[in-house]
Amino acid sequence: MEPIRKDVIIIGAGLTGLTIAFYLKKAGLNVTVLEKNERTGGVINSYNEEGFLFEAGPNTGVLSHPEVVELFEELEDKCTLITANPEAKKRYIWKGKKWHAIPSGPISAITTPLFKLKDKFKVLGEPWRKPGTNPMENLSDFVKRRLGQSILDYAVDPFVSGVYAGDTNYLIPKYALPKLYNLEQNYGSFIKGTIQKGKEKKNNPRLQKATREVFSAKGGLCMLTNALTQSIGEENILLSCDHTSVIPENNQFKIQTKQTDKAIEIIAGKVISTIGGYSIPETFPFFNEVQSKAFAQLKYAKVAQVILGFNKWEGTDINAFGGLVPSKENKKVLGVLFTSSFFSNRAPKGGALLSVFTGGVRRPEQVEMTDEQLLDVLKEEIPSMMGLAKFNPDMVRIFRYKHAIPQYGADSKERFETIDALQKQYPGLILAGGIRDGIGMADRIKQAKTIADQIIAN
Repeated sequence: MEPIRKDVIIIGAGLTGLTIAFYLKKAGLNVTVLEKNERTGGVINSYNEEGFLFEAGPNTGVLSHPEVVELFEELEDKCTLITANPEAKKRYIWKGKKWHAIPSGPISAITTPLFKLKDKFKVLGEPWRKPGTNPMENLSDFVKRRLGQSILDYAVDPFVSGVYAGDTNYLIPKYALPKLYNLEQNYGSFIKGTIQKGKEKKNNPRLQKATREVFSAKGGLCMLTNALTQSIGEENILLSCDHTSVIPENNQFKIQTKQTDKAIEIIAGKVISTIGGYSIPETFPFFNEVQSKAFAQLKYAKVAQVILGFNKWEGTDINAFGGLVPSKENKKVLGVLFTSSFFSNRAPKGGALLSVFTGGVRRPEQVEMTDEQLLDVLKEEIPSMMGLAKFNPDMVRIFRYKHAIPQYGADSKERFETIDALQKQYPGLILAGGIRDGIGMADRIKQAKTIADQIIAN
């Protein structure tokens, strides 16, 4: 069988792989994307059922990089960028037996019951505190040193639960929150750095696109991945690819895969992987034991997402983005998104759509629960948290993710160094996706655009 010849093979048709393929195809390169599932989009999927529009996988992204806006601009005839309702941008933290709004200004920062008085004063002194000297300092120590224990407990810890479903004692800011880490290292302070970055943004029209607003696509996030798929061309995407493996051969790469028991062999000058760390050793059998271990040891948070739809909402006021739960409060949920409040047409008029997250690094066993057991947890927690007389949603959908979010801990240093070494050792190999460069949708799009630009330039 004569092998197929391609300029670039991309493994994985999630947001990263599709975005890279979109820009490379636009530049005229001969690109094929290999995907193990029967559809593109990875964990991104949108459902429209019983009057509710909801997401599996990520519910939203943040406009933290201009590349996101620019991608939507490129696809404007196929999908539309939408941002969250500004009237619903209030965010809550659970403390004691009620929700408290996260401070949004100086007065609320002084009066909030979330933080201790001594830590409020400590924040005022943050600009004059010396930068840390330990690049491997964990997030707990990092925040306590600069801001105080109560800020860690009731601001950063729940934030990490919402973004990483992780543990502040495990995550390393240099890798998990590099923007925050670099504010201290480059400007000496979070506050001084934020002010300076704001000035730089004012002088750069492109950076002004990164508004940090919450975003989605009109009709659901799958409209974005569907638009990318359509632009790439379905003929350039092979679905249901199993047992994919890559071998370097004669300064190129031989890629072997099976598509519904049909053996396929491809020769390509470049291979871009966007798969999870857990799949890399099998896909790249020529990596040695030490190299493979650097990926296999990457820890992932397990997460269960429960979608609750109410035709008529009779609970507490949910005109907000949602609420997060600090680990100190020992609740059995990580947080709740009030999806129908910040995006329109997500629930029937007068109704509500909630996304409840459980599991994470705190309670990974919850992801293994049966649907009935998981709903029992919500029956115990949600009525009191959301002001409901009883737990009676009109629609329930449950999604489980055993490899939901990679955790950027101390082992990230070895992984990043291994990636650099392998890419130098095997020119044309690019290891991308969530194993590096951040976990958010904006991070994935920025990484994809950067990789595509580098390939096109060469």
